[in-house]
Amino acid sequence: MLAIAAVMLCQPFPQSASAQTPPSQKSAKAPPAKPEREGAIPASKGEQVIAILVNDEPITAYQIEQRARFLALSANISEQAKANFQRLVKADSTNAQFRALQEEVIRSNQGKSREQIIAIFQERQKQLAMTLQKQAIDSARASVLPRLKKDAKEELIEERLKVQEAKRLGIEITDDDVKSMMRALAERNKMTYDQFVQHLKGMAIEVSTMNERLRAQRAWRDLIGRRYGGQISVTQRDIDRVLSTAATESGDDTIELQVGKITLGLPKIDQASLAKRLAEAELMRRKFVGCRSLGDVAKSVPGAKLEEMRFIKPSTISEPMRSMLLSAQDGDMLPPSTTAGGVEVYAVCGRRTVSGNEAQRTKTQEDLQYKQLDILAQRHMRNLRQDAHIEYR
Repeated sequence: MLAIAAVMLCQPFPQSASAQTPPSQKSAKAPPAKPEREGAIPASKGEQVIAILVNDEPITAYQIEQRARFLALSANISEQAKANFQRLVKADSTNAQFRALQEEVIRSNQGKSREQIIAIFQERQKQLAMTLQKQAIDSARASVLPRLKKDAKEELIEERLKVQEAKRLGIEITDDDVKSMMRALAERNKMTYDQFVQHLKGMAIEVSTMNERLRAQRAWRDLIGRRYGGQISVTQRDIDRVLSTAATESGDDTIELQVGKITLGLPKIDQASLAKRLAEAELMRRKFVGCRSLGDVAKSVPGAKLEEMRFIKPSTISEPMRSMLLSAQDGDMLPPSTTAGGVEVYAVCGRRTVSGNEAQRTKTQEDLQYKQLDILAQRHMRNLRQDAHIEYR
């Protein structure tokens, strides 16, 4: 199960759920069968029937069945498996098995001490419980296969389109590339390549199912990176905003902002006084030409109070000003805001990373880049599906 979880994590772009292309009325000629890849499990003649054609490339019933089995490995079946196990444990046939097991252990271990016989029985009992547990899990997985076949079809269709588009652009993932990915996957699960292959076979998954999935993922990742990588733009402000939001929720800060603040006092709070102060604040913004000009800007308005520039933690500023400060560029003066102290105008003069958060910033940048690429990848897949000839047979 660890191996399957690792494969799901390495997927670069989520599968989109585009609407299926209606079946064509025209019957297409099936292309010649491809030679079986390494690790293929022989399929019956019925299973090799072509179920779908994607731009004349076939998807067989057997491949759909295999992919559904693969998806079932990561499906949430814990509750169903638990219910199945409880039912098996309570079954009369299981109780009969335990009684027969007890009699067989006693009969075949004559002359041994009571403690030895109990130890042997407990070990055999444990083996039987593990067998029942496996039966419960297998039954739960089998129960989800029918609904997973639809997901399997969609996944296989999009994989065909990914590899086809990659080849059109000169990107081809070789068998050696795929085997290297499989070896790396096996190592992450503390297995050799051969052990990993046997692990898959033990779950009735042929290696070619995993190979083709990895091939499509790598081809699509390379394609999207080549085509859209130059369009991705993640700024330091984007990173600051994400980190600051997370830091506020956890009670910590990952950056500090250097800000200057000018306060225009309101000795008398009425509409005319407030309007006058807001107009003066807007005048200061027009005169502002950088943080070095803050002193001169403050002197231009009677009663303005300038606080010396200092580094502050974003979490100490209430919303919406906190988000506005994080979104501003260094050297920006924000629109005025009215508080109990009067009309305040902030200027962002710089920022610095709190020590020890460099790795977190790098990860956040990668996550934001991935999200942008994911949006472009889903759009590209929608376009491919619209232009594709997909025939359900």
